Formats: sequence, structure tokens, C-alpha cells
Amino acid sequence: MGLKNILYKIEDGVAEIVLNRPEKMNSLDEKLILDLTGMMRDFSVNEEVKVIVITGAEGNFCSGLYLDYLQKISEYDILQNKDDSRRFKDLLMCIYGCSKPVIAKVKGYCLAGGCGIASACDIIVADETARFGYTEVKIGFIPAIVMLFLLKRVSETHAKDLLLTARTIDSNEALQMGFINHSVTASQLDGKVLEIAETFKKNSASSLKLTKEMFTNITGMDFEKALEYACDLNAITRMTPDCKAGVSKFLNKNK
Repeated sequence: MGLKNILYKIEDGVAEIVLNRPEKMNSLDEKLILDLTGMMRDFSVNEEVKVIVITGAEGNFCSGLYLDYLQKISEYDILQNKDDSRRFKDLLMCIYGCSKPVIAKVKGYCLAGGCGIASACDIIVADETARFGYTEVKIGFIPAIVMLFLLKRVSETHAKDLLLTARTIDSNEALQMGFINHSVTASQLDGKVLEIAETFKKNSASSLKLTKEMFTNITGMDFEKALEYACDLNAITRMTPDCKAGVSKFLNKNK
């Protein structure tokens, strides 16, 4: 794929993507954002891939924007900045709207845009070394795009705490807030992620895809429209091969 700062492997249906700029705590630049977006799009339609894991190399997840990249965008005009913002938005939407379950495996620093990437995943598993923080307001920036994904995970009370103070929190506090799903020891991290991936693999791929579509599409719908949409998806799901096979197996088992 001509990748510079991303490693990946596909093993037994699980695609692991590794952000690989360890000397800069796996920070983001334009190419890494575009490469990760393209990889998520590819894996979303790759029939070999059942689950996607995003992590970082050598002890950190992602520290946000690379300093050289920050310097570059500080010189952009308004149109360039809009285009650049949309690229990051597109990345987060590719992760959030991916047809496959996506797990963030977090160790070390997960800051600013890195927190945005983690928050767009379906499940976040973090070890005892993880430190989460939205540090944008410290440098006169605002956590605009990442805020919307944070608010899908935590209450406004917790979001204001994180975004306005720019403080960092450990995995235990992140778990208490509801930002992450699991807090484990460093020695348990790989095993817990694999356990969750295996659970996803046992479930119907078409059902997972449609359920994820519901999370994306019902946002902004009024209650009645959301129910009508749910009825439509319910009817569609009943006609899928996975559903027919699953119902048949269940009925035969209970005869």
C-alpha cells in the first residue's frame, strides 16, 4: 500500500493496524491520516477481515498531531484548513461507520486526535499505562471534531471536564466515565482484545454490519422515524442468509 508509518497484519480474520511513528509517540500527519483512512475503507470490504484492531507501536497509542504537521497547518489559509479538517473527519467517520467491529487497543499516551481515533472505535480496551487527554485548548486550538465522538461515549458533564481542563486521566477513571469499555493490566491487554475479537467473530457478520448502521443512521432522527427505520432493517435482516440459518439451527436444537 506504500505505507510509511503504519504496519498491519491479518491473522485468523483479525486485522491489526499499528500506528508506527514510535519516536514521536505515533503522532499524526496528513499522510498517516490518509493512509489510515484508505486502510479502513479497504478492510471494511475485505471478506478476509472480520474484526479490526487499531493500536500504536512501542508503548503509546497516539499523541495527536505531529509537531511538523502542526507547523504546516498553522500556515494554511481558511480553505486549506477546511480541507485538512475534513480529512480528519473522514478518517473518524471511516472508523465509526466501518462495517466491521473496530477495537482500540490502548497503551501509553492517547491524546487529542489520538483520543478522537479511539473514541470512534466500537470498543476501547486500555491497560494500566494508558493516559487519555484532550489537550487542544492548551495551545489555542479547539477539540471540535473529536468532541462529537466523545459525546457519543460520555455525558456532557464528563466531556466538559475533559475538554475544558485539558487534563489527562488514567484507564481507571476513563472506565468510570464510560469512555473506555475495559481497563486491564499490561499483561492482560493482548488477551482481552483477542477475547473480544473472538466474540465478534462468532456473531453474524451481516447482523453486526446492520446493527452498526443503525447506530450511525438513527442519530438525528426523531423517535417515530427511527422506529420506522428500525422496522425496515428488522424486515431486511429476517431475509439474510445468516438470519435464516440461525433461526433454523435454533429451532432444530429446541425440537
